[in-house]
Amino acid sequence: MTESDRREVTQVWRPTRLRLREAYLAAAVPVIACLAGLCGLTAWAASGAAGTPPRIAVDDGRVFLPYADKENTAAFFRISNLGGADDQLISVTSPAVEQVMLSRHQSTGTGADSMNMTDPVDIPAGGTVDMSPFGVDVMVKVKERWQAGQVVPFVLHFRHSMPVETIAIVVRPGS
Repeated sequence: MTESDRREVTQVWRPTRLRLREAYLAAAVPVIACLAGLCGLTAWAASGAAGTPPRIAVDDGRVFLPYADKENTAAFFRISNLGGADDQLISVTSPAVEQVMLSRHQSTGTGADSMNMTDPVDIPAGGTVDMSPFGVDVMVKVKERWQAGQVVPFVLHFRHSMPVETIAIVVRPGS
């Protein structure tokens, strides 16, 4: 290979200033886009707009003492969502009862009311659901006779949150 051939080969493979600039620009565009996206997501999360997962708290559990020789009664809880995302109560279980079902009291407008099985109960972010005999409650079929003041264990199951173990105190209806 002659000297002129070597110079020609060297000039062909040597990066020029224009090629280096184009390469830097081609690499800089995706890097800048990623940094802008990361800064935007950081600002969104820091402002609290990204929300937090649901945080469920259950308290004020009570269950009505079945009257006469009835086996069916109702349990009520106050469910608070302290988080930033909605959740749903999907089911309730208890080792102390035979059957459990989420139900909703509905007025027919003719003086007769009904209790119907309900879909999962929405627990809004930052909100509270107070179960009552006139809204959502938990219908239960008891295994054995209860006494007023007795403690009954329950587990509330949610769509997004972990199950919550709680208790309900047996009370007389109307108390």
